[in-house]
Amino acid sequence: EHVVESGGGLVQTGGSLRLSCTASGFTSDFYGIGWFRQAPGKEREGVVCINSSDGNTYYAESAASVKGRFTLSRDSAKNTVYLQMNDLKPEDTGVYYCAITGCRTWITFTPWGQGTQVTVSS
Repeated sequence: EHVVESGGGLVQTGGSLRLSCTASGFTSDFYGIGWFRQAPGKEREGVVCINSSDGNTYYAESAASVKGRFTLSRDSAKNTVYLQMNDLKPEDTGVYYCAITGCRTWITFTPWGQGTQVTVSS
């Protein structure tokens, strides 16, 4: 099982980006796909997670600022989860990662990939 992220880039404050996370070899309904980010000089933190079984989304307490701006959707046929990021702010800058995740515990089950860089200019 592994995941691959894509879709990052450079955007101005207030802009939007859509990130993609495609999972391979993942068929379990017990877990979900979680998005994480690591800002320069900071530790990686959870952002938002979507359950595979029911599609419910969970926002990490540490990333409460993204509620109302970041949303998840999924294409089950493509095994892909999309992170739509709107009204981006400079503090959203960082490397974004996805992983197979227990959405209630934020425990991850896949190794970290290279991530995708998101840069928001002021």
